[in-house]
Amino acid sequence: MTLITVQGLRKSYGAREVLHGIDLTVDDGEIVGVLGPNGAGKTTTVECIGGLRTPDVGTIRVAGIDPAAKNPELRQILGMQLQQCHLPAKITPAEAIELFAAFYRNPRRTAELLELLGLTSQAHQRFEKLSGGQQQRLSIALALVGRPKVAILDELTTGLDPAARRDIWAYLQKLTDEGMTILLVTHSMEEASHLCDRVYIVDDGRIVATGSPAELATSGGRQTVTFVPSEPIDPADLLSLPGIASATVDHGQVTVGGDAAAPQTVLAELIARGITANHLRVTGPTLDDAYLRVTQEN
Repeated sequence: MTLITVQGLRKSYGAREVLHGIDLTVDDGEIVGVLGPNGAGKTTTVECIGGLRTPDVGTIRVAGIDPAAKNPELRQILGMQLQQCHLPAKITPAEAIELFAAFYRNPRRTAELLELLGLTSQAHQRFEKLSGGQQQRLSIALALVGRPKVAILDELTTGLDPAARRDIWAYLQKLTDEGMTILLVTHSMEEASHLCDRVYIVDDGRIVATGSPAELATSGGRQTVTFVPSEPIDPADLLSLPGIASATVDHGQVTVGGDAAAPQTVLAELIARGITANHLRVTGPTLDDAYLRVTQEN
C-alpha cells in the first residue's frame, strides 16, 4: 500500500520557482531517501509533505490525508524531525518529551526514548546546555514519541559520532520492522545505502534519478581494478582491451577502469602474459559515483 503520494508538486518563493513538478511515492514499511545538493529543494519537498508549507501546484496525500487541509488526524500518524531543533532554552529533554507526548493517544515512554537515543544522563539538563549532537537526538525523540505511522527525518544524523549514528540506524530499522514508514532526507550516501529501500535524487527542484541504492550504483557499470604486476606492463596495452576506459601506473601500482567485465578482461590478459596481479583489488561503482554522475549531467 502506498502511504505517501506526491504528484506534480511545484513551489515558488516570490518569483523564484524552487520545485518544478516533483513526483514521488513511499510504500508502507519502506525507508525512502531524498538526496541532492544544497538548495536542490529537498527540505521544501518534505515540508510540503508534512503540511508545514502549502504547495502552489500539485497533489499530496499522506495515508489518504491532504496535508494542506490541516486535518488534526495527520499529526497523530506523522512525526517530523527537521534540520534544526529549536526549543526553549531552559526546557530539559525529559520535559520536552513529556510535553510532546501529551498530544498523542498512545505515546512512547519518556524513559524508553531517553535510553534508546542515549540521553538518559542529560534527561534533566537544560536544552541550552546540550551539545549539537544531543539536541539532534532529542529532535529525533520528539519526532518518534507519538508512535507515528509515517516519519519524515531531515538530516537525521548530522553532527552525530559514528557509534551514535549506527545505533540510530539500528533503531530505525527495528521501527520499520514494526510497521513504520520513513521518508529520509540526507547528504550521506553511506546512510542512504545502509537504510534506504529506494532513493530519489533531486537537483534544481526536479527528480533526476530514482531506484534502489544498488540499482543506481550499478547504473554506470564502472569497475576499478588495482594491482601490482609481477613485471611491468604498458598501460597502453591494457587500454587497447575491450571495455577498458582508463589505465594508469603510479609507483608500480596499476589502476584500470572499465565496464562490468573489466576485471575478467584484465585478469585474462595478465594470465596470457604470465603476469601475476599482486595486491589485487576490485572496486564496484557506488551510490556516490551515481549521485555525482547524475547531478553533474543535470
